[in-house]
Amino acid sequence: MTEEAVVFIDDEEIKVSELSDQQKYLHSQLLDLRNKEASLKFQLDQVAASMSVFQSAFVEASKEVAEEVLDEEEETKEVN
Repeated sequence: MTEEAVVFIDDEEIKVSELSDQQKYLHSQLLDLRNKEASLKFQLDQVAASMSVFQSAFVEASKEVAEEVLDEEEETKEVN
């Protein structure tokens, strides 16, 4: 047996089937927006994790380039 969907308006429980057409439409919009919000938060977590990985890789690559430049400068000083 399936329970009928309900909404709470000012602490009053109302069956979705008893809502007006406009209320049903607005309720559907709200449900869709909640789902989109959850999906966007999920995607944002993925973006944040990926940014962290790329940021660390960028810093590491920058350190390697800086070390190469310093090594070249030291070699130039030794030659002169």
